[in-house]
Amino acid sequence: MNMLNNSSSNGRALVCLISLVIAALLGCSAPQPRLTGVAYEYDSAKDMLKKAKYDKALEFSEAPAKATPPNAFTFRAQVFQVAVYSGLIRGYGELADGYRKGSDTTRNAGFKAAFERQRNDSMQYGSRLALGLAQLAHLITEAKTLEKEYTLDAPYPSQEAPLSLPQLARVTEGGWIDPEEQETLGKEALLKGIDDALAGLAGGDRSKARTALAAGSVKIDGADFGLYMGKELLYSASLFDKKHTRDSTKLRLICGEAGEAGQIVAAMLKENPNKDREKALKKLQDDIKNALRVM
Repeated sequence: MNMLNNSSSNGRALVCLISLVIAALLGCSAPQPRLTGVAYEYDSAKDMLKKAKYDKALEFSEAPAKATPPNAFTFRAQVFQVAVYSGLIRGYGELADGYRKGSDTTRNAGFKAAFERQRNDSMQYGSRLALGLAQLAHLITEAKTLEKEYTLDAPYPSQEAPLSLPQLARVTEGGWIDPEEQETLGKEALLKGIDDALAGLAGGDRSKARTALAAGSVKIDGADFGLYMGKELLYSASLFDKKHTRDSTKLRLICGEAGEAGQIVAAMLKENPNKDREKALKKLQDDIKNALRVM
């Protein structure tokens, strides 16, 4: 009798054990396939942007953006690169202008030398990126056309960017900030530029853009993308004007890319008129003329 009870108990225990093992196996999700090729590169680019590793973000997104013929990630990667390039250029441009004003204002020789170093470094990085954006724009507009719609598929960086740069404001007044603060300021300026670029492309303020991108990708009208790119190219060209590096050849070259984007947008607006976009296009065209006139 005891032997039968023990056998029955052992059987029930075995059944329970098997049930638990099966439940555990069923509860485990299937392993996700590893991304490869351009899918891996683009996913890595987005991860690098989220971590504020901007050079790596541009590096990983370059191959998808330049793929010939275009693949499933090419247009997304191009929008992604426009966002990163323009954000960094704005950041370095703001730093360069702030340190230049500080150098002009301060009477302290040591401050002046430090501010000039920071200005020169910012101009060097910014102007190099400006040429990179011009090259990218040339690729995008090479066929003399733009897509009717683009997709912004990018994460906001994990760290929230400041809305303003109080330390840079102090510098412009000739005030000193120590090397650690200068390093922090540099990071904040770039982060601010990236956040503003993502918001600008998403067509709203930072809060709305962050929410929209957290929920997924954002669709951008092709004309709006062209206008944004033209405006950012024009800003990039300003880094080579008389107040900055004084390189009229590069200024003219980048203005030419901005003008090309404007011409394509003009053709798009003939087919689909829009007063707001036409007004923005007119301003872009006038600003390009003024930039070339005073170079």
